[in-house]
Amino acid sequence: MRRCLFSILLLCGLIGLPGTAPARVKLVALPDRSDTQINLDNPTATLVEEERTLTLQQGRNQVDFSWKGVEIDADSIRLNVLTQPESVNLLSVSYPPAEAALVWDLSSKEATDVRVRISYLLRNIDQLVAYKMIADKQETEVALKSFSVLRNFSGEDFSESRIQANATRAFEGIDLPHEETLQLLALDLPQVPINKVWTFDAARLPWDPEKVDGNVGIPVSYVIKNSKTSGLGGEALAAGRVRVFQRDGQDGTIFLGEDDIPLTPDGEEMKVYIGDSRDIVVTQRQMKKTKINIRRSGNRIILYDTDEQITATMENFKSEPASLTMIQHIPGEWTMRDCNIKYERKDAGTLEFQVELQPNSTNQLVMDFNRLNVR
Repeated sequence: MRRCLFSILLLCGLIGLPGTAPARVKLVALPDRSDTQINLDNPTATLVEEERTLTLQQGRNQVDFSWKGVEIDADSIRLNVLTQPESVNLLSVSYPPAEAALVWDLSSKEATDVRVRISYLLRNIDQLVAYKMIADKQETEVALKSFSVLRNFSGEDFSESRIQANATRAFEGIDLPHEETLQLLALDLPQVPINKVWTFDAARLPWDPEKVDGNVGIPVSYVIKNSKTSGLGGEALAAGRVRVFQRDGQDGTIFLGEDDIPLTPDGEEMKVYIGDSRDIVVTQRQMKKTKINIRRSGNRIILYDTDEQITATMENFKSEPASLTMIQHIPGEWTMRDCNIKYERKDAGTLEFQVELQPNSTNQLVMDFNRLNVR
């Protein structure tokens, strides 16, 4: 039997004496909700909108809305009259003490049925997003699926509801009982192109891997462009957990890893970490660091500039080409005097290089720069 902890009851149509509050005498339970929409597009709050039909008598009517055992935000509850709004007026809202309930006081010019929408914020009902990626043997494309995982621990059962998962995607006719989790397929694309990228971040990885105990790997990621050319685009890809597999060439798959990705807006790239690789080795060294343009106060150095050179040797031991992203950091104010590889300045102190490494080859990055006004 359907379990419903919400109740809406119509109290008698009363025309009391002026200044006299009608007594809360429950007469008859009203019909169940006819249409329900659960909005999960906001990660911090779940908005529920339900429509019901109220049978009103001429004069004053009281509608008792109670939610015992349901995690509802009482301050968020709203009532809107959808039909005959010119004949029905909301006079007041009252909250009975020590009860999970409120009472709407409505006036109606005549006895009639009206359709109303009740909206409220409901706690402990939410959505997680999970992704599954299966890469082909050549690692040029993936089969991509995404799932909306709905969790309801609000205390209320919902049936035949519309679930608004995000701004553009909705699921119709969904049953979501209390204390249940439901997984719905949201996206199913059999061929999405990927780029396999190695990333060396000079602030996170050792500059000389030979001097480090143990193996040093370069992080490897699959990169998907959220665009129409990839079969995506038009909407953001929600933050969620991605599990990555690869076809083994024998009708099976191997598990590569999993990663948590942030929200990926339309036109941006989703970067999924799949592990570390020792096929690419980066060795970086500070070749020069000299103080110049020294400014003093007495014998004390107040400010100075630097003359610096950093080199990074990139070795590809693979028999295939590899795309390496080099991330370098220069703190403070600086100018680049000479650099042999083109870069993009991501922010004030971060430089990003995209280097295409040929099979079994060695490349070198050389940066000559000055840091200015160092204290």
